Amino acid sequence: MGTSQEQPNSACINSSSNGSSSQGTNVSYESSNMKKQFYTLESSQASTDFTAFDSDNNMNGSPICVYYSADNNSFELKQKLKELEITLLGPESDIVDSCQSFSNGNRHKGGSQHNWSEIVEMIPNLDLKEVLITCAQAVSDGDIESASGYMNNVLGKMVSVSGDPIQRLSAYMLEGLRARLESSGSVIYKALKCDEPTSNELMNYMQILYHACPYFKFAYISSNVFICEALQNESRIHIIDFQIAQGTQWLSLLQALTRRPGGPPFVRVTGIDDSQSFHARGGGLHIVGKKLADYAKTCGVPFEFHSVAMFGSDVQLEDLAVQNGEALAVNFPFALHHMPDESVSTENHRDRLLRLVRILSPKVVLLVEQESNTNTSPFFQRFVETLDYYTAMFESIDVALPRDDKKRISTEQHCVARDIVNIIACEGDERVERHELFGKWRARFSLAGFVPLPLSPSVIDSIRNLLKHFNENYRIEETDVAIYLAWKSRFMCTFSAWRCS
Repeated sequence: MGTSQEQPNSACINSSSNGSSSQGTNVSYESSNMKKQFYTLESSQASTDFTAFDSDNNMNGSPICVYYSADNNSFELKQKLKELEITLLGPESDIVDSCQSFSNGNRHKGGSQHNWSEIVEMIPNLDLKEVLITCAQAVSDGDIESASGYMNNVLGKMVSVSGDPIQRLSAYMLEGLRARLESSGSVIYKALKCDEPTSNELMNYMQILYHACPYFKFAYISSNVFICEALQNESRIHIIDFQIAQGTQWLSLLQALTRRPGGPPFVRVTGIDDSQSFHARGGGLHIVGKKLADYAKTCGVPFEFHSVAMFGSDVQLEDLAVQNGEALAVNFPFALHHMPDESVSTENHRDRLLRLVRILSPKVVLLVEQESNTNTSPFFQRFVETLDYYTAMFESIDVALPRDDKKRISTEQHCVARDIVNIIACEGDERVERHELFGKWRARFSLAGFVPLPLSPSVIDSIRNLLKHFNENYRIEETDVAIYLAWKSRFMCTFSAWRCS
């Protein structure tokens, strides 16, 4: 779940072949026991309450977590891959161990002969996930011959953008592997070409995904309820939104503030832009400002909008125009994982922004992020984590939208696939989808001078009410400082709130 940004272009995919450039979501391999690119998925209407509105101390991650790291996990995975190789190639094959890395970065040109025609005949009995992982290991090892063989002879026949969840996800992961194998660095995006949808089409796809899954409503509702409670006695409220998108989140907040005893406060919203939202709404932040101002007027809420037409990592203190006497709330909805950190740049905008916000002394800072570990992990571990995370996401989409629905295919292509390809195909500053687990976010916030705020029953109750409108496989887990939204046993995203220490 990550919105695109004004960084190097992110990849997007055609449903039939290699995709292309457009704007562009940490594993020791980690997979939660609890089983979206943040897209600016927004509704065009407001309602009278948050839940109906459509529009750890563990540094290593989730409160309930299984670790599968490079240091202690390799035996089981090696065995699985070896079993698959034996299935594919027979017990007498002299193929190199699929988990063995090649020293000094040498690229293996293919040490064994694969009988691809025999393997193709076995496709009905093969496990798609296992073949995908075997192919990814070959890419990681530099075994170009094997990787290309799996892609062209096997995987291409097993994936489908209109199939079941794993078939659809694998179609886009296969494109990511192809892009990685065929290109490197900044060339990757140029190798991926697809036609951008029109603004109206992209907005429609975003709304389809917004209504199909609760991920963004989870972010908006939890943040809005917390703001109302934390700032209930303030007469002047200033909200800085680092992912303003279409501004829809604040319509329900404005409406809720009209019910405050004594009348609504003065509200000022500072919106920070991103390139995909600009494209989806067909213009600049003035569109958002007008929509919010018009709605505030109908609600009788004194309102002002301040636009910051730049990507979040470029924001400086003077851009935010904070005024004396304002109670400040800062909103990071699936936004911080797009900010490059110390592993990408010495500027480390991820931590720089948190320190900048700390200088402003906000009353509350809201954080919603995907619970995934793709930031600094090596390629193969990142691939396996991405496969696990997005399997859950595609399953959650599958229960809401028909498999043969062309709009569903386009929605996944333009709102999800680009993240997957970016995570798999790109490195360095070209990789803009860099998720971290809550434990790492907690460490970053603590180092920047914040402490977590306890979550009130009303926030938790609002999310429980939200989930009543979605599939029963969604659930939440609570700690003292965070709410985890899960699909089945996989954690998908977390909400937390912070104050200055």
